[in-house]
Formats: sequence, structure tokens, C-alpha cells
Amino acid sequence: MIDDLYSAKLLRLAADLPRTGRLVDPDATSEKVSKLCGSRIVVDVKVSGGRVTDFAQDVKACALGQASASVLGAHVIGASLAELETTRDAFRAMLKADGPPPEGRFAELGLLAPVRDYPARHTSTMLAFEAVTEAVAEAVTRES
Repeated sequence: MIDDLYSAKLLRLAADLPRTGRLVDPDATSEKVSKLCGSRIVVDVKVSGGRVTDFAQDVKACALGQASASVLGAHVIGASLAELETTRDAFRAMLKADGPPPEGRFAELGLLAPVRDYPARHTSTMLAFEAVTEAVAEAVTRES
């Protein structure tokens, strides 16, 4: 079962982490930490018209957290708060309630479905999406 968890595709995602670093002048920032394992993610966002226009992430996480952040970083530009919240909620349901994987631009999160069998890993796997929805919600509020 551990081989399913750390598949070659998942490890490739974890190794290819896009949009790393920090933004100079973000509209909002969010930091999330997994108390269990110490994984940490800080995201910076720029938002215009309710959509993400720029994004950066500082990721110090396990391979599962890195893989999730990789999917986020590859597809976040242009996403709305509603889309990010829907994805976060579907991702959580996939892990905790055996729901289907998220659809649309973030469908690649389906590679993380085997994590459902490891509840102790759920928090670190969700960090990037928890952080980005919080940051975008803050930026959208400031924008309006």
C-alpha cells in the first residue's frame, strides 16, 4: 500500500514545485502548519477582479504536501475564490469521506487519493489548499 501512496507520478509532482518563493507586494498571505509533522506552507497571492493573478509559495513539507502544492502552483493563476473553495472541499471529502477527486484544473489531485488510508497525513496534504483559500478570501475582501 505504501507504494500506491508514493507513486512515481506523485514523487515527480513533489519534485517539480512551481511558483516557489515569495511575492514582493502580495495582496494577502497565509501560513499553514501541520502540528503533527511540522510541514509548513506560506502562500502569497495577488488578486484582481476576484481571480488570482499572481501566486508564490514557500513550501517546507513532506512529499505529499509538496505534491499537493505542485498541483496548486501549476493551475492557480486565474482561479476564483469559489473555485478554490470547491476544490478544497472536494479534496477534503476525497481524503476523509471517500469522495471523488476534484474536477477541472485541479483534477490531478486525484493522484493523492491513496492518502485517504493514512489519516495522519491528511493535514499536511491539505495545507496548500487551506492556505490559498484563506489568502484569496482575504484579498477578495480587501478588493471589494
